[in-house]
Amino acid sequence: MTAPHHPHDKHDHAAHTTAPATDAVRDPVCGMTVDPASGKPTAHHGGHTYRFCSESCRNKFMKEPEAYLTATDPVCGMEVERSTAKHHLRHDGQGFYFCSAGCKDKFEKEPKTYLGDRRAVDPVPTGTQYTCPMHPEIIRDKLGSCPICGMALEPMGVPTGEEGPNPELIDFTRRFWVSAVLSIPLLVLTMGPMVGLPVRDWIGEPAAVWIELVLATPVVLWAALPFFHRGYESFVNRSPNMWTLISIGVGTAYVYSVIATLFPDLFPHQFRGHAGAVPVYFEAAAVIVALVFLGQVLELRARERTGSAIRALLDLAPKTARRIASDGSEADVPVDEVRAGDRLRVRPGESVPVDSTVLEGRSSVDESMITGEPVPVEKATGDSVTGGTLNKNGTLVIRAERVGAETMLARIVEMVAKAQRSRAPIQGLADRVSYFFVPAVVLIAIVAFIVWSVFGPAPSMVFGIVSAVSVLIIACPCALGLATPMSIMTATGRGAQAGVLIKDAEALERFASVDTLIVDKTGTLTEGRPKLTDVVVANGFDEADLLSLAAGLERGSEHPLAEAIVEGAQQRRATVADATDFQAVTGKGVSGVVSGRKVSLGNLAMMQDIGVDVGILSGQADALRSEGKTAMFVSVEGALAGIVAVADPIKATTAEAIEALHARGLRIIMATGDNERTAKAVAAKLGIDEVRADMLPESKQKLIEELHAKGASVAMAGDGVNDAPALAAANVGIAMGTGADVAVESAGITLVKGDLNGIVRARTLAQATIRNIKENLFFAFIYNALGVPVAAGVLYPVFGTLLSPMIAAAAMSLSSVSVIANALRLRTLNLR
Repeated sequence: MTAPHHPHDKHDHAAHTTAPATDAVRDPVCGMTVDPASGKPTAHHGGHTYRFCSESCRNKFMKEPEAYLTATDPVCGMEVERSTAKHHLRHDGQGFYFCSAGCKDKFEKEPKTYLGDRRAVDPVPTGTQYTCPMHPEIIRDKLGSCPICGMALEPMGVPTGEEGPNPELIDFTRRFWVSAVLSIPLLVLTMGPMVGLPVRDWIGEPAAVWIELVLATPVVLWAALPFFHRGYESFVNRSPNMWTLISIGVGTAYVYSVIATLFPDLFPHQFRGHAGAVPVYFEAAAVIVALVFLGQVLELRARERTGSAIRALLDLAPKTARRIASDGSEADVPVDEVRAGDRLRVRPGESVPVDSTVLEGRSSVDESMITGEPVPVEKATGDSVTGGTLNKNGTLVIRAERVGAETMLARIVEMVAKAQRSRAPIQGLADRVSYFFVPAVVLIAIVAFIVWSVFGPAPSMVFGIVSAVSVLIIACPCALGLATPMSIMTATGRGAQAGVLIKDAEALERFASVDTLIVDKTGTLTEGRPKLTDVVVANGFDEADLLSLAAGLERGSEHPLAEAIVEGAQQRRATVADATDFQAVTGKGVSGVVSGRKVSLGNLAMMQDIGVDVGILSGQADALRSEGKTAMFVSVEGALAGIVAVADPIKATTAEAIEALHARGLRIIMATGDNERTAKAVAAKLGIDEVRADMLPESKQKLIEELHAKGASVAMAGDGVNDAPALAAANVGIAMGTGADVAVESAGITLVKGDLNGIVRARTLAQATIRNIKENLFFAFIYNALGVPVAAGVLYPVFGTLLSPMIAAAAMSLSSVSVIANALRLRTLNLR
């Protein structure tokens, strides 16, 4: 029997080999000792108070307290109170509790005896599939290696934020240190004489060779096993990759050296050095393994850093919420227990737990980590708030609307996770090169060996082996494989932090080359909330009377322009009367009886239908329209009473954003359902290149097809609902979202905040990412183009030296690190 294994047990807390300090208690979740005076989190259950090392442990306990109250001593089978256990031990990343020091000592001496056939619990959910970070088309039902590149497969799906360390990173780190520790004395033995340390002379050449064999064997036959396994799979799967070259190179150097040590008489004089001994290259094989492991560890750590954006987003969501019960009492509950409709309180400085609607209170909310906008947004009754945003200075009572996987934050995390596993078309170039590159390198290594063996100086065969191994090692195409995925993973995370959500890598690549952008006017260029701007009265009427009649009539309408007139009248303190006999005339206006008078409000066509002459005000109406305003005539009892004008204000950020988009090489077309005069007035103010007015959603799709026929590459920005056909037809669809109303189905890029600044950020990110990928590919191609001939020995006739396999391994690792470092620069990209 064993102690229960829980997800938290994966974390490598220090082993506790002594009883807790006096008055200290043990965290029942992870087993760490906690000082009651330290102010650490507490929880109450069953009349007892439990203390925890962190809020994370407390939350785990609150979700399932019964699982953390007791554990079974794996030696004697007794039940042990986890919070008061005096004896605790960690083994294979799991925590065990003991009733006495005797049981603990027995377990330490022979853990396998008490574990039996017990198997570790898989920390990922049942049914999880696994994919390759470099080749997302590879999907398997269990852990393993990628059949294409040999990398360890990773679990798909959205991370929980509580994963333990990467097991491959832990394993490779351990193997690296073993390799490094054993390689250092090997280097001292072989390189010491070059720096005035004649160690070989002190112990003798035969003894030195045998010491090298003893030191190198664990490195090659144990530490390098993952390399050989992946190299073998590359042969079986007929998919040559970097592991093919490494396994051949290391294997050749080691096997040759072993045979030279055990059976030196088998070698002809071509293999013997000046002293008559057969040179060995144990140090090359071991150091190559150590350096490759160093590169792999650095790469795995860098890949973990690319996921920092997801972890940062996950950390935004609070672990608990303060729920208000029906009787008015309040209690903190795990956020997982919050249900739609629950009333929650958010105090100053707290994060909003889930997507909600404000019921009471007023406050400013910092939405920067969701929208990328630094200025806090004022929230009042009826406004929506997004889970993960930070309440600044007021207390809010909110009603939960979306919880769990439905929240905006959860959808963002899922989208980023999928995008990081997606594949950019440009990656196909690297794959095609790698596919032919590896066989070509093997051929070059064979040719180098033959040429050196036939034409090289004595010992020619040794020179041949050195050059062949160097070619194999230095040409490992790991930098090529990393070039694109590292940039994509970093860029999608950076975009999420700035409110730019990338659906897949292809959309990012396409948007970098788009030359035409189609935008809607309402809600994209403008605020999307029309406002009353002008009131023009005819002779015999005053402004207050005109507004009272117009607003009374429009109160019965649901049109956005009607809402603007009513709201404007109220702001100007006009009395809004009730209307009777209300009638709406499609495409023309409305009419009815207000305060006993017949009132009509509408366009020129409506006035003509009822026989009202608008000639005296037609010039003023045209002037208002030329300013981008919608002018409506008002008649009372068949006589022209005046004009009310409504406009949708242009967003303060629009003009600057248009200028920035032009600077980034985009031609901008405004496609709107507004009339042409109003649309052109707005376009003239903003410097938009082309206007298409009076357009329906289906007309926008035809516009995109028309532009495609002319050879344009088009991005379409819309709301993702009515504009879905156009978003799907464009080279890149951009869903303009606001708050939790983001639409992502038809778009390749989704902007959390619906304005043009988001498009500027997306364009900047796309162009920077593709530029970064091209830089990475350039580094990788140039490195291999220069490194292979140098390793083959083309510089030997000039400088008289041959590249050591160890130097080749170091250069190979350095090339990967340079690509990773270049990709990580995107994390600090300024998208403002």
